Amino acid sequence: MRRREFIRLFGSTVVAWPLTARAQQAAMPVIGFLNGGSSKGYQSLVAAFHQGLSESGYVEGQNLAIEYRWADGDYEKLPRLATDLVDRHVSAIFANAPAVPAAKVATTTIPIVFTSGGNPIELGFVSSLSQPGGNVTGVEFFEQRARCKTVRVTA
Repeated sequence: MRRREFIRLFGSTVVAWPLTARAQQAAMPVIGFLNGGSSKGYQSLVAAFHQGLSESGYVEGQNLAIEYRWADGDYEKLPRLATDLVDRHVSAIFANAPAVPAAKVATTTIPIVFTSGGNPIELGFVSSLSQPGGNVTGVEFFEQRARCKTVRVTA
């Protein structure tokens, strides 16, 4: 499964979880999107996220609102941005790895869904992969790198 396909599937599944739990609300559900980077650098991932949502019947502006918060590489902004999303009473926070610690400090009740290229246990996001505990869950992306042996050919 390719990374973008996985993000679409993951995004649609995870987003539906808190939304169905709050289905009795009259107001449009709101998802928080917290990222340490800039919107320009993540356009393809945001597009895949939207596609996953749409495949689950959620369309931004029609039956779902998304509050975007971008730190633009200034990680010191993340605690303020995370608190802003919590104050907005979002249904869930979708965060990249640099944003997770700030989101964890900002809330212990709103579900936090992360994507990470590192080990989430070593990063302190979860206590265990099988039972993450708390309000944090997510996906770790990893690559297996082929070990190459250099062979010199002499004439």
